[in-house]
Amino acid sequence: MTDQRAPVLLVATAALIVLLAYSGLRPFDRPTWALEVSPVAIALAIMIPTYRRFPLTSLLYFWIFLHSVVLIVGGAYTYARVPFGFMLADWFNIDRNPYDKVGHFFQGFVPALVAREILLRGCFVNGRRMLNFLVLCVVLAVSATYELIEWAVAEMIGQGANEFLATQGYAWDTQSDMLMALIGGALALVCLSRLHDRQIAAVGRSPHPADGRYSTISTGV
Repeated sequence: MTDQRAPVLLVATAALIVLLAYSGLRPFDRPTWALEVSPVAIALAIMIPTYRRFPLTSLLYFWIFLHSVVLIVGGAYTYARVPFGFMLADWFNIDRNPYDKVGHFFQGFVPALVAREILLRGCFVNGRRMLNFLVLCVVLAVSATYELIEWAVAEMIGQGANEFLATQGYAWDTQSDMLMALIGGALALVCLSRLHDRQIAAVGRSPHPADGRYSTISTGV
């Protein structure tokens, strides 16, 4: 499976690197661009060297790619100025650019799949209810950590953080960001769990975290 996917994954990786480079040529605000696209660079730095040892499911690679594009576009334009966001504002008759909410939705949707895959393949949890609970805990932890990072940046650079925060004057921006991440994580579990289970089974067995032995993946209640 891994060998068959290699050409597609190579093209996807190259496309992300090209998009990263292109978005950094003339971003609206370079410090904001650097902050927004840094998760993409970090993800590539982790996934490339671990590809042979721990290849992810095709489903997860696909959503990581889409999330990366969302981050790159947001970094290039800043979230409050993404053209697609203005289109969404017109369609739904709202008075602010909602592209940042799209970003936070993906911030929950994709980490939910990442956490689910790691927990299952590492045999860290048995039982679907506990699995779903822990996945949503991870989603909220990731979202809260990002909000703390935004707060730290705002404290360090003051007014210049407006482009990065993208609050657009909305008093409940932090809370609504975390809600969108939670909604994204919940939808990922509801809509993709069965497909994810099949792809995880196709990847094969995972080493037992305690002693290196191989254990079968269980998702039963």
